[in-house]
Amino acid sequence: MAGSPDHLFNLRNNFYLGSYQAAINNSDLPNLSPDDAVERDCLVYRSYIALGSYQLVINEIDASAATPLQAVKLLALYLSNPHDKESTISSLKEWLADPAIGNNPILRLIAGIIFTHEEDYNEALKHTNAGGTMELHALNVQIFIKMHRSDYAERQLRVMQQIDEDHTLTQLANAWLNLAVGGSKIQEAYLIFQDFSEKYPMTGLILNGKAVCCMHMGNFDEAETLLLEALNKARTGLATAIDAKDPETLANLVVCSLHLGKSSSRYLSQLKLTHPEHILVKRASSAEDSFERAVQSVA
Repeated sequence: MAGSPDHLFNLRNNFYLGSYQAAINNSDLPNLSPDDAVERDCLVYRSYIALGSYQLVINEIDASAATPLQAVKLLALYLSNPHDKESTISSLKEWLADPAIGNNPILRLIAGIIFTHEEDYNEALKHTNAGGTMELHALNVQIFIKMHRSDYAERQLRVMQQIDEDHTLTQLANAWLNLAVGGSKIQEAYLIFQDFSEKYPMTGLILNGKAVCCMHMGNFDEAETLLLEALNKARTGLATAIDAKDPETLANLVVCSLHLGKSSSRYLSQLKLTHPEHILVKRASSAEDSFERAVQSVA
């Protein structure tokens, strides 16, 4: 096993770091085993999903495709039609209950991603907590952070470090946990993103990671520069893959602008338009509704 080359290493790395177009462009790999070919296709289709090309994924994966690819198609269906999530979630639950396929790691990963989107963290953990792949462990770290349980997240990170301390997902999970813990750990998170930016092509994920660290450290000018770089690269097509409508870049620019005393309305408008389900949009709408009610009660 140690002697066999990992044909998918670069493809996985591109996907993990947000170089989605590079993952797609460099996916024509020769001599893959049948299992590797399925994993390659899953990574390519998940890259298309990350770029918002849901329909392409839905059209190309047919009923004869392997279980992992069917699971990826479910994710595309879920994200493409937020108003008809129930039928997708019901199919997902049926598959998870099927003893023949229910334990498939990609199916469990997609279940974790969908239930995390639904903010049903306990349901997500039912399917991800057993781990089994680095992606499942990394998703567990994210879920525990969202649940404000950095103690459990740290345990998952330790498991990842024992498997492969230098793995890109181990480094990313370490940075996420450092950001969640805060304090002196922010500098450590910044250094991880800095290391990525020196080793790999710049992506929205890396730029946003550095920017969030800067905001935590009170360096809002530097954060704004990094976020505008992400936005500008996306619009001029210079980045390997930064979506011009990337919600995290826009959301971080809203927060950053407010701290700098600048208007954030343009970024918030773009976010509302392109990602109406984003948590920042929901919170802003909820605050606006509360304000309207308060005004009316005074009037």
